Amino acid sequence: MRLISVNLGRATAVDYTDAEAGLTGIGKRPVPGPVHVTAPGSKAAGLGSGLAGDAVCDRRHHGGDHQAVYAYAREDLDLWERELGRELPGGLFGENFTTSGVDLNTARLGDRWRVGSDLVLEVASARIPCRTFQGAMGEAGWVKRFTREARPGAYLRVIEEGSVSPGDPIEIIHRPAHEVTVQLWFRAFTTERTLLPLTLAAGEAMEPEAHERVRLYVEKYGAGAGAR
Repeated sequence: MRLISVNLGRATAVDYTDAEAGLTGIGKRPVPGPVHVTAPGSKAAGLGSGLAGDAVCDRRHHGGDHQAVYAYAREDLDLWERELGRELPGGLFGENFTTSGVDLNTARLGDRWRVGSDLVLEVASARIPCRTFQGAMGEAGWVKRFTREARPGAYLRVIEEGSVSPGDPIEIIHRPAHEVTVQLWFRAFTTERTLLPLTLAAGEAMEPEAHERVRLYVEKYGAGAGAR
């Protein structure tokens, strides 16, 4: 398990985003490293991205401590390459880390990774596709297609800051006992809302905003709504 590339984005003006000033940092490119990674603080008031030199332009929906790093697997990019019939270089999906050997879909919220020698990250949630992602991809119906495939990649928060470079190893150093995977969380918050109560098993690994959405759902429909 390793990092194939570390990807950073610059603020760029486009016509397919609702962000302030029409800027987006989704178009990320590989850099040689090392890149320092730290907890960026809150979405609105913090640094945005956890990676030094990386732009997050729409702080309403992106960035902050629970979205400090976005990782996407090279294996899933390869699957999309075959389906779309086009080359998908690392960073095109807006991911900071393009990984190899890590099944991000079955990663559990609360999984902890050591990346390189000193960076420790924790899996926090899945990426929800947006209009900006569709515009950057230039694929009609991309949001629906990406959602249907449920290979969303993982957002991670920083537990111990550190620096990383391409080729650094990834080691899973902790796995929680629950079964709330990135893919289950994604399905619950997109297409299968009856699964929402199940996500509570992730505990504090799930960001407060997500906890509040689940609380409102349970208040309306009951805690047994997601029973199988």
